[in-house]
Amino acid sequence: METFIHQAVAGLATGGIYASVALALVMIYQATGNVNFAQGEMAMFCTYIAWTLIHLGVPYWGAFVLTVAFAFLLGAGIQHLLLRPLGNVPVLSVVMVFIGLLVIFNSVTGWLYTYTIKSFPSPFPTEPLFGQTYMSSHELGTLGITLAVLAVLFCFFRFTSLGLAMRAAAQNPSSSRLVGIRVGWMLALGWGLASAIGAVAGMMVAPVLYLDPNMMSGVLLYALAAALIGGIDSPLGAVIGGLIVGVLENLVGTYLIGTELKLTVALVLIIGVLVVKPSGLLGTKLVTKV
Repeated sequence: METFIHQAVAGLATGGIYASVALALVMIYQATGNVNFAQGEMAMFCTYIAWTLIHLGVPYWGAFVLTVAFAFLLGAGIQHLLLRPLGNVPVLSVVMVFIGLLVIFNSVTGWLYTYTIKSFPSPFPTEPLFGQTYMSSHELGTLGITLAVLAVLFCFFRFTSLGLAMRAAAQNPSSSRLVGIRVGWMLALGWGLASAIGAVAGMMVAPVLYLDPNMMSGVLLYALAAALIGGIDSPLGAVIGGLIVGVLENLVGTYLIGTELKLTVALVLIIGVLVVKPSGLLGTKLVTKV
């Protein structure tokens, strides 16, 4: 029973990371109607920026803030300079751009930093916090940071005029333009926020997985499963789906298939959701009258 509780609680911490990346995927999907396959590589590249700053002598939390700011500018710049000029191109063209960005970020990172695995520091103490033994201090700190980010995003989109304008621009661009909302800049802001969230997830997962140009490939797959479970257009669903995937991954890996095959959990979940309930738990159901 103690092992079960430990794996379930640790799964919540891991699920928080999946929830962050899933939330970034949902934000991009709401704005463009497409899944950003380069989200994980963008997060990985930003994590390398944080590693560089730390090794230049910048304190961890200073590097953390600077990296989040860099990630925001990176995401906003990609949307404004690269995607906005594409206009209303076919969906496949946008998907190819995302795949191209994935390859570019992965290759450039490998060229600049090599593919040698590097260690990334954790800002949390090595001993468990509050005297409990079920979660390490890093797992507990990761869960706390994830929940804090989600709370800030909720307040931003729910209680600020800028957040409401972003939601309006994503849901109905034409009507938003009629009331004076600059849809292009709202989409760039959404991309910036999604990139910043991904960077936070990358810096939280790097101490566990070690820093490597391919470290986010599996995380992105789990995050995609989380987004599909919760509903690809539902931010709340992405959070719930991330926690579900994190717990299931740990429990199934411990009791059924072993840690070597845990990645198959995400694939099975993706296929199962698409077959049984394509809209996810909280996603919008499309109804067509015939």
